[in-house]
Amino acid sequence: MPADLLGGAAGCSEAMMTTFSSRFGRRALLGGLAAAATSPARAAGTRIDDAFGGIVLKDVPRRVVSLGYTTHDTLLALGVLPVAVRQWFGDAPGAIWPWAQPALQAVAAQGPAPVVLTGDVSVERVAALQPDLIIGIASGIPPEIHATLSKFAPVLMEARGQTSFGTPWDSVARRIGLALGRSAEAEAAIAATRKNFAEAQARHPGWAGRRAVAAYAFGGETGAFIRSDTRGRFLAELGFVEPEAVARRPVSYGFYARLSPEDLSPLDADLLLWVIATEQVPEVAALPLRRLLRAHREGREVVTTALVSAALSFGSILSLPFALEALEPELVAALDGNPATVVPSARETGIAP
Repeated sequence: MPADLLGGAAGCSEAMMTTFSSRFGRRALLGGLAAAATSPARAAGTRIDDAFGGIVLKDVPRRVVSLGYTTHDTLLALGVLPVAVRQWFGDAPGAIWPWAQPALQAVAAQGPAPVVLTGDVSVERVAALQPDLIIGIASGIPPEIHATLSKFAPVLMEARGQTSFGTPWDSVARRIGLALGRSAEAEAAIAATRKNFAEAQARHPGWAGRRAVAAYAFGGETGAFIRSDTRGRFLAELGFVEPEAVARRPVSYGFYARLSPEDLSPLDADLLLWVIATEQVPEVAALPLRRLLRAHREGREVVTTALVSAALSFGSILSLPFALEALEPELVAALDGNPATVVPSARETGIAP
């Protein structure tokens, strides 16, 4: 699987981290994140079915290892400090990005900072952490690694019928909340995140039903993230619909559709959101057929920063409201119906018409 497409951003400077953390962190905490002080409540012997069969939890887990590339966001949102987290991409301190830093601070008193696991999963290292629950959702671990890890602790995987990297953020929260005896906290956190999107839809009712596509340009390849991907799902949460031309394209790795460089017409939507890192801007600017798109000529292109690209790629209960607040002014400018309105990100990256 192309890691750069899955991750979306190569890194983030310390200055960017600090700026975004301070700007969005307080609002995230005030937005209804579950409090760590709530007592876990779950019946003993709870069984949770999953794609690998299922697990039975006799007691409320206390030492949780997060092997999912993004599941530590959910744990923090539910008021749980994981023993270990898994590094995905970028240089966020401790693998905790700005949108999750306030939640990390809220639970920091529970114990030491999480151990950061990098690269392929090491069974020996995970076992040495003495977990009583391992979160394997969004980890991509194969059956043989799952079977070995299960000898040391229950491994919670995605539900049957869902792909490793395709579980919706609310389903992730509910599954982890159930395993931790924090279902009430999970529902509260889900409601808080949904409220962000509902309020945005109320502010912009004209977005409903308009066509929007999240696109990429990387390594000489151009394509679109499909609606079941975190980036496509973000647009759906705001009421946008996927262009039929994208929906008809063959899907690669379950989350994106490649496009021919000779035909970029599927990207000609009411809103074209380029989900890219800074170093990929020249590739977008150099696409010769992009200038033929009405979305370009009418100034309806939006470009993410590396940090917002990362937030969309995470697609978590914490990162999505963060991305929404950063992108909302850009979407407003792109969709105001006036081609003379310049979208700030398009101007700053030099791709405005």
